[in-house]
Amino acid sequence: MLGEFSSQILLAVLACLLIVAAVTDLRARIISNRLNLAIALLAPFYWWSCGISLWPDAAFQVGLGLIVFLVFAALFAAGMMGGGDVKMLAALALWFPWQVLLGLLMLMAMLGGGVTVVTLLHHRLTRRIGRPEIPYGVAIALAGLWVLGERYFNPFA
Repeated sequence: MLGEFSSQILLAVLACLLIVAAVTDLRARIISNRLNLAIALLAPFYWWSCGISLWPDAAFQVGLGLIVFLVFAALFAAGMMGGGDVKMLAALALWFPWQVLLGLLMLMAMLGGGVTVVTLLHHRLTRRIGRPEIPYGVAIALAGLWVLGERYFNPFA
């Protein structure tokens, strides 16, 4: 176990990666595969720093990430989400227990609705042609940042 300091550093790095993901998705409507890979590959270091056992805890996290990937890949196949969004959600699923992940998904859905409304208004007001691309990575990143910050800003968490 590496200790509390290492896990805090890793969570800070995750927060920075989420901010980068939100900014790049907002600017270019793309979330880099390298960014998603970095989020996923840092998760085992986080498990190690928290003292999470390989079996069954880490294996459960990997399974959770796979389930999230499969569910949201179906939404991608239906044209409802981007591929980078799906990969980022699956990578984030590696970091959080299932209870926290459910809260993250609910918050993401609410924030995603707000991002969608703002994007549609911007699309209409600027009189752009075609179907708008919703930067859903912004909602995912904001939900992830909320979950990360909750332990510091919510005394009841």
